[in-house]
Amino acid sequence: MAYESGQPHSRLPKQVWLNLPAATRGILLMVGSTMLFSIMHTAVRYLSAELHPVQIVFFRNLFGLVVFLPLIVKSGFTFLKTDKFPLHLLRAGLNVGAMIAFFTALSTTPLARVNGLAFTAPLFTAVLGVLLLGERFRLRRWTAIVCGFVGALVILRPGFAPIDIGSWLTLLSASLWGMTMVVIRILGRTESSLTTTGYMIILLSLLSFGPALFVWQTPQPSAWAILLMIGVTGTAAQIALAEALKTAETTAVLPFDFLKIVWAAMLGFLLFTEVPTIYTWTGAAIIFASSFYVAYREQRLSKRTSVRAEGTP
Repeated sequence: MAYESGQPHSRLPKQVWLNLPAATRGILLMVGSTMLFSIMHTAVRYLSAELHPVQIVFFRNLFGLVVFLPLIVKSGFTFLKTDKFPLHLLRAGLNVGAMIAFFTALSTTPLARVNGLAFTAPLFTAVLGVLLLGERFRLRRWTAIVCGFVGALVILRPGFAPIDIGSWLTLLSASLWGMTMVVIRILGRTESSLTTTGYMIILLSLLSFGPALFVWQTPQPSAWAILLMIGVTGTAAQIALAEALKTAETTAVLPFDFLKIVWAAMLGFLLFTEVPTIYTWTGAAIIFASSFYVAYREQRLSKRTSVRAEGTP
């Protein structure tokens, strides 16, 4: 039969999805996002034995642009109208730097360690928000931020173990991503999401092409499929993450972001015989808990501000 309960079969999966509670949909999207990010990270690690990480960054952005191109064309390029181009350029430059540092770290450092240290990005964002945007934090959030960076020290164990270059690059990437998030907040005050996303996709491809030329090596036929997978999974992961945060409360979906390190540990063990240390697990848990608390406090403050604004005549 072509219909069941008055609904075409082709519409049933969508209807089932929409009938799920918003929190459930948000959680499933977040879990899917963590899996896609982990697949991308693993593919970067695998392919870095053949291609330079900087070149992989370029192809990740190029294929991401291909995925978004139909939407950009459909918009008629109207999103290009902006008087904030320098900020868009700054955001893209910081983003490219963060990606190059992160992909290079993935090529040399265990996946679980990189993902654990990457959880410091929201902490850098919070600190930079205070320094650059004049945001005010009270004692509890400052305590959470300090605890988060203590978690990074637990992973790195300075003085007890040598700190590899990949770990330093991961922290550099997290700090650059923190700066990127501050710029995104500023752009969000006046720019549409299409303008912000469109400029990001285009500029990332352009800005990463130059550095890639210095390390260029023609990919082997087998590498093209992996490069395409990196671009598609990376873009799909970002879309799933954005939809998860849009669909449900941040505090409902964010705890599942910790699955990144779980998938990373599993894939790292299966493909590269990497075994995360107890220090990696402990430090990552501390960092993640701290980042989650900061996000929780920011959400509560945002709600209070919104209620007060609504109550103002």
